Amino acid sequence: MAEFKHLVRVVNTDLPGEKQVLFALQKIKGVGHSLANAVCQVAGIQKTKKAGELTSEEEKKLNEILENVTATNIPQWMFNRRNDYETGEDKHLTGADIKFTVDNDKKREGKIKSYKGLRYQARLPVRGQRTKSNFRPQKGKSTVKKKVTVIRK
Repeated sequence: MAEFKHLVRVVNTDLPGEKQVLFALQKIKGVGHSLANAVCQVAGIQKTKKAGELTSEEEKKLNEILENVTATNIPQWMFNRRNDYETGEDKHLTGADIKFTVDNDKKREGKIKSYKGLRYQARLPVRGQRTKSNFRPQKGKSTVKKKVTVIRK
């Protein structure tokens, strides 16, 4: 039997070796339950196997699949970036790429002065929520400094 690893590195993310592969893969940003299930099926790895028991070949297979999800036979509706703005192709982003892409989208919308972009810049809700009692940035912060009195005996 191979040596048990307590940390498994997949797609620049440390996965806990004690968890099952299905649940360990969900620790990667951008990988949810259904995509983790599909990746396990494509890779031919048992979902109930502990992540620490994976062989180096299985780790490489998981890396290859998650870095290029579009090349596998995973359906397009599972991707998190369909019809990309710049390229028009379907992608699946993981890790830091998600934050970078979302930030660029928000900046682009602010630059073209769209309604959503202006709401993002003002730090207000974008999707029609009420703002009377929520989304108040000053809530809990006092603008007037409180005077502290010291009592001496």
